[in-house]
Amino acid sequence: MTPTDEKDGNLPDIVTSGSLHEFLVNLHEKYGPVVSFWFGRRLVVSVGSIDLLKQHINPNRTSDPFEMMLKSLLRYQSGLSGDAGESHLRKKLYENGVTKSLQSNFAVIQKLSEELLAKWLSFPESQHVPLCQHMLGFAMKSVTQTAMGSSFEDDQEVIRFRRNHDAIWAEIGKGFLDGSLDKSMTRKKLYEDALMEMESVLKKITKERRGRSFNRHVFIDSLLQGNLSDKQILEDTMIFSLAGCVITANLCTWAVYFLTTSEEVQQNLYKEVDRVLGKGPLTHEKIEQLRYCRQVLCETVRTAKLTPIAARLQELEGRIDQHIIPKETLVLYALGVVLQDSSAWASPYKFDPDRFSDESAMKNFSLLGFSGSQECPELRFAYMVATVLLSMLVRKLYLHPVKGQVMETKYELVTSPKEEAWITVSKRS
Repeated sequence: MTPTDEKDGNLPDIVTSGSLHEFLVNLHEKYGPVVSFWFGRRLVVSVGSIDLLKQHINPNRTSDPFEMMLKSLLRYQSGLSGDAGESHLRKKLYENGVTKSLQSNFAVIQKLSEELLAKWLSFPESQHVPLCQHMLGFAMKSVTQTAMGSSFEDDQEVIRFRRNHDAIWAEIGKGFLDGSLDKSMTRKKLYEDALMEMESVLKKITKERRGRSFNRHVFIDSLLQGNLSDKQILEDTMIFSLAGCVITANLCTWAVYFLTTSEEVQQNLYKEVDRVLGKGPLTHEKIEQLRYCRQVLCETVRTAKLTPIAARLQELEGRIDQHIIPKETLVLYALGVVLQDSSAWASPYKFDPDRFSDESAMKNFSLLGFSGSQECPELRFAYMVATVLLSMLVRKLYLHPVKGQVMETKYELVTSPKEEAWITVSKRS
């Protein structure tokens, strides 16, 4: 596609489309599975089919394409360039940090899920529950306590974190800075103040936890045990806190919302939870056995197009199909396009967790980075938190849709409902 504007390239077209995802859907429909356009003065290539992504995705690559986008938007340098060995070690440290903090904070996630369940059980059956609001609050508590420890048991800390988080995400969530931030001094100041305040909180916690041992291991402790500079610790905690919250909140929101639209799926999930857990407690080991629950979450990610775009820098000249990709080109993976491609998924717009009982569907999904060894650590965190929450909710509650509600979608780096999503709940007898 030729640039519309000499300086901005195709940015005006992206803004007109409403989002980068919607722009790419139109572009791929018109021009096929490989398209190019201009981001400012920079050439960008987008890939929109599973077969072509298979040619480009290199499983030995160390950078996580989602994280790479966040880092560049926050103008963080490290990890994008530099020593491959060092960035591989840093990635391992980050992933192990997520795994370890999930294990040692399992009881915390359970407790937060129980609190939300108790709140919902106390509502009269006709009461409309604001799903997005509750899930964002739940995700923020889960992420901050798991990443940074017990100072976030204080609601005031969480509220402050949420205010800064919302201000930062409001700007970078769109996934492209269209230059409008620099034109508005008030918006710019709001964003920079929030970033500064959030960074100072993270610095304070890093200082408090350095060299000391606590009874509960959190994400930041893993980073402190590695060989990282203070700047790297700050950046990695920032990325995990931001992405972890948004991905967890929206995975939980969409999963509960889709469950309200299908009594059959809800019933199947209830049967599995009942079979695996019985009257016993939820444990880390039992979580692994909830296969159908995992299918529900995978299908939620697919149907909602949870993270519709990822990006990689083409380090050396390469090719996709017949197309030569010059060195230093930004290559976008149009995941939102691929997840609804009818040649890869039968009835792509239908919410159908059973499709993931098929090995080949799972294989495609892992290839796209939504499962298995390629899965981004924040998504792995979100899967675990959502599994704990869903298994608790469906054990005690029926989840119902609100009649006449039309769900519109806001496509950013992470997909969310455009307006509040309302549901009602009733007790299982």
